[in-house]
Amino acid sequence: MVDFISLDSFFSFLAHVGTGFVLILLGLAAFAFTTKFSERQLIKEGNIAVALKLWGKAIGLGIVIYTVWGSSVNLLDAFIWGLIGIVTQVVAYWIIEYILTPKTNLAKKVEEGNIAIGFSLFAAGIVVGLVVAGSLTY
Repeated sequence: MVDFISLDSFFSFLAHVGTGFVLILLGLAAFAFTTKFSERQLIKEGNIAVALKLWGKAIGLGIVIYTVWGSSVNLLDAFIWGLIGIVTQVVAYWIIEYILTPKTNLAKKVEEGNIAIGFSLFAAGIVVGLVVAGSLTY
């Protein structure tokens, strides 16, 4: 006989999905808060560089959340580590922008539509996510 998914398992799944989406939204809000221009508006206007920058960070955060779900002891633990992932990505972006490239205003270049900078920040968001995720699996 085929066993069906228990209601408890289904509700646990929904709780994890909901929490994951809340973390993604919190991350996107944190990224927007630390940006001097409206990413949403520039993306609507077709700025590919801004879209790359934003969604690279979101993918990196998704990688962190994926890892957190596999190594956390409960949903609260996962949520806390997800928040740590968000903060880490924001700090990493500041390090990239202000310490590693002090003579280049990356935000301004992205706002102007520089796709090379946008793609570089896209890749940086994913790299940071992978490093944070890897660090969570110690």
